[in-house]
Amino acid sequence: MKRPPAHSAEPLYRFLDEYRSYLYETCPTAAAADGVHLHDDLVEDFSRSGIDSQVRELGGWVRRLDGITASTLTNEEKLDRRRLSDSIRARLFALEEIASWRRSPRHYAETFGQSLAGQVMFDHAPVEERARRVVSKLRQAPRLVEAARQNVTDPPGLFVRAGLESFAWVVTFIERDLPLAFRDLEDMFLLGDLADASTVAVDALRGYEEHLRDTVAPRSRASFRLGADHLAQKLRLEDGIDLPLDRLLEVVLRELNATQEAFREVAAGLNGDWAEAWREVQAGHPAAGELLGVVRRQVQELATFVERKRIVSLPAHEPLAVAPTPEFQRWAFASLSTAGPFETRALPAYFYITNVDPAWPAERQQQHLRGFNEATLWSMSIHETYPGHFLQFEHLRRNVDAPLRKSTLFAPTSVVEGWAHYAEQMMLEQGFERGNSVVRLGQLSETLVRLARAVVGIRLHAEDMSVEQGVRFFREEAYVEESRARSEAERGTFDPGYVLYALGKQILLKLRADCESAEGKAFSLRGFHDRLLGQGLLPFWMHRQLMLGAPGALLD
Repeated sequence: MKRPPAHSAEPLYRFLDEYRSYLYETCPTAAAADGVHLHDDLVEDFSRSGIDSQVRELGGWVRRLDGITASTLTNEEKLDRRRLSDSIRARLFALEEIASWRRSPRHYAETFGQSLAGQVMFDHAPVEERARRVVSKLRQAPRLVEAARQNVTDPPGLFVRAGLESFAWVVTFIERDLPLAFRDLEDMFLLGDLADASTVAVDALRGYEEHLRDTVAPRSRASFRLGADHLAQKLRLEDGIDLPLDRLLEVVLRELNATQEAFREVAAGLNGDWAEAWREVQAGHPAAGELLGVVRRQVQELATFVERKRIVSLPAHEPLAVAPTPEFQRWAFASLSTAGPFETRALPAYFYITNVDPAWPAERQQQHLRGFNEATLWSMSIHETYPGHFLQFEHLRRNVDAPLRKSTLFAPTSVVEGWAHYAEQMMLEQGFERGNSVVRLGQLSETLVRLARAVVGIRLHAEDMSVEQGVRFFREEAYVEESRARSEAERGTFDPGYVLYALGKQILLKLRADCESAEGKAFSLRGFHDRLLGQGLLPFWMHRQLMLGAPGALLD
């Protein structure tokens, strides 16, 4: 990249357009998720030379952006420039310091699986075209696996296990889901290419699984911890949260104590003994054969309530389908899959529910269904659909034009997950299922889990908490069963960003309170929500600046 002069009059919009094009080419999986399909035949280059090249190029983008003088920018462009600067530096930091490409086999499996799934889950192109792209991707599996072999030499032991599970899911997806996805394909030559490429990919992936088990796992000694400085820098660059970690802990522990007190009070009101009452509530769940039907009715009822109460505008949208989770995504209990914001075709969204596997033992089936108890099922549906992620992304698709604010490439986790988690509480505040203590208990339960994530995530990476101590914390402080407590604590080792669900919600609640205080009688909840969602995927510091006209503290 040509080095810019010390100061440049280059328009910021031109810089952004060129930088996005660069990201789309180097991150084709993320590009497809954004709804941009120029590079759908490619898989990311994780070779060491490819990583080194990205580091050099990102450094060039930083210098070029630094050269754009602020005096030529509008006030909003100055905010955009700061946001862009943080985002580019966050990518550099992720490559050089977090280094998932060096520490996490799961990083490779997840990228490859999402890359393939992006061509299957949405009909953004004719089936023949998407099948050819999948063939191209499958043939690149040996290159991806070789990069993983060379790069991941001493990962944490838990990362090896997570990687093995993820690669097994991808193999299952290739062998079982791909043939189903292309069952309407009539081109016999293309079907033959797909079968041959699938064999090549599966052989490569299974070979790497064997390498992980036999060669890497026995010598895995590395720590999963990022360290306090790295965790704090990650939060600052990716989400604009620059508060000290001990201050963040203070906030979430305060909220955890208050939520525990409210949870026990509501539960005790059901049956004297709050712990026994919670066990009874968890036992009240739909049967496996009824689960999807119950969720469909919930989604419709939520949409009706949001519209009737005028909580947030409902843009015109394509259908939202409730469906069983695809096999390769069954690690998620419930999830939303929506087409990228820049898609040119109207495409439906999917609310996936992971039902029981009939092959599971009866006790495991019952334990899984307890997670879909009446109390928490409502919160899940609110979080993923109305007014949570589904509505959030429909506003993004319909009402946001500026690429920096629309593209998921720049999305802060605290804003995406903070909105959906905030929605769970806000809906009950607005009278949804008023007086229903069971639904209120479910909302409090989900809040406890998110707050426990924040505590455990910070302490795992910035202090000396062990995974076993994390399991105990989830069990004793968030009142979850052993299996979920373990999966939550282990997730914190490789997904420290899960601390942002609770932090994002608390930051959003403060922003709402500050806007209400500033606007007085003119404040409207619907107006606040529409403006927030209409501003796009911006970090909260930027939302504050745009909505209040000045910077301010993110948290009390």
